[in-house]
Amino acid sequence: MKRVFLIVLDSLGIGAMPDSESFGDVGVNTLASCATSEKLHIPNMIAAGLGNIDGVTCLPKADLPLGAYARLTEASMGKDTTIGHWEIAGIVSEHPLPTYPDGFPDEILGPFMAQTGRGILANAPWSGTEVIEKYGQEHMETGKLIVYTSADSVFQIAAHEDIVPPEILYEYCRIARKLLQGRYGVGRVIARPFVGTPGNFQRTANRHDFSLEPPRDTLLDVLCKNGKASIGVGKIYDIFAGRGTTEHVYNQSNANGMEHTLGYAQQTFEGLCFVNLVDFDMVFGHRRNIDGYANALNEFDAWLPSFLEQLGDEDVVFITADHGCDPGYTATTDHTREYVPLLVLGKQVKPVNLGTRMSFADVAATVADMLNVPLDTSGKSFKEEIL
Repeated sequence: MKRVFLIVLDSLGIGAMPDSESFGDVGVNTLASCATSEKLHIPNMIAAGLGNIDGVTCLPKADLPLGAYARLTEASMGKDTTIGHWEIAGIVSEHPLPTYPDGFPDEILGPFMAQTGRGILANAPWSGTEVIEKYGQEHMETGKLIVYTSADSVFQIAAHEDIVPPEILYEYCRIARKLLQGRYGVGRVIARPFVGTPGNFQRTANRHDFSLEPPRDTLLDVLCKNGKASIGVGKIYDIFAGRGTTEHVYNQSNANGMEHTLGYAQQTFEGLCFVNLVDFDMVFGHRRNIDGYANALNEFDAWLPSFLEQLGDEDVVFITADHGCDPGYTATTDHTREYVPLLVLGKQVKPVNLGTRMSFADVAATVADMLNVPLDTSGKSFKEEIL
């Protein structure tokens, strides 16, 4: 293979994993919730084999699927973006990253306030939209930062762009990132800028993630070390803490990310284009918006044929996800512990059921195999099964 496109539909889970209840998730299924929407219309992914994947009963099956397909098991002990993407790139995290259901301790917040010169508000798990409605006015009046977390391993800082310009907010996040190491090493520090007035606040597209560095080389690192392209689209650069990309571009939306991806498909390179489309998760999953999530899937599905037309004989696309975020699950607004789908399409790809794979890392092993680079991973390549 010459070019691999690896597209993550952020949070498109396809059903609860056997251990999901230990993560607080009972009967979750992101795709099945989307299928309850009358708006869902994804004929291209169904034709590719999405409904043929093990355990998927909410969609029709294709008589002759166009691609290879599988159900992927998350081997890592987590259900967040960082751990999910690390595993897709070859690293299985045997221990969960720290979470803070009771808020962050004084030994972190004290130095943080001292170094930023600002007080804090909230310091508890919150929905991102609800926390700015609760504390946004006080933040604007006092200049204190809204610091909050979720069920995931995140330290989030929300600030109004008129009070704390995004570049200053990013610097505060860098301060937090330096403090949150070792046993306090959360997966991501996230800048959450917003605008508007009390009662009408809106988060902006200036979100920025500051991730923990992967503990060893990922697929991206070995591609760079072997002279291959490693292109990050969307949050990829941030998720891997700036490591392992030869170039990157941020997305303002899913549509913008698909535009970027199509642009790279029209370019000449040898290596990987790794894409994250985050609106599924951030805009619809966490906000428990079933119809919105379904429409976002429709948008991707309608775009897919025009993208596939750009693929050459030696190109392949992997379409997968990093965790679940069931828009129909009302017990929490957090991510959900789920299996994820895998669709593999390309002119040389055989339509085959790859079954239930035991790790997302199988994707990394296969991509490394296809691009002929060495990768130390527990994942198992399925290259010979699909080409």
